Amino acid sequence: MADQQHFLRRPTSVASLIHKLRQHAPNSTQLVGFATLLISGGILLLLTGLTLTAALLGLIFFAPMILLSSPIWVPLGTLLFIAIAGFLSFFGFGVAAAATVSWLYRYFRGFHPPGSDRVDYARTRIADTASHVKDYAREYGGYLHGKVKDAAPGA
Repeated sequence: MADQQHFLRRPTSVASLIHKLRQHAPNSTQLVGFATLLISGGILLLLTGLTLTAALLGLIFFAPMILLSSPIWVPLGTLLFIAIAGFLSFFGFGVAAAATVSWLYRYFRGFHPPGSDRVDYARTRIADTASHVKDYAREYGGYLHGKVKDAAPGA
């Protein structure tokens, strides 16, 4: 009886700790998710080990054949790499040229393709700068021409 009374009169900090543990206990959905995570992680770890083992054994087994046939594979691989890179860059540049021509066609027809506002802004900036340079040259060109006549009066 004394044990039961002692159990009933436990400190409140222990009771609050047990209450907090019960509030934060995982529910069944979380437990199933955790079990799925453990199982799938274990399977993936096993498959990774099997893949690495097979690759290493294949390399050990085929290494003599690879070494003996390397005078054939290295030039063939180099030639294949250059051919594929050339083919892809040729068609890549072709696609870029087609896109550029399409954009220019739409721009000059007045359809306002994306980025046309930047081109218009750059064109007006260049025209304004050229106008300012022309005015500056006209203003100071006569000044310099007069200075040359002063320096060489017979010229």
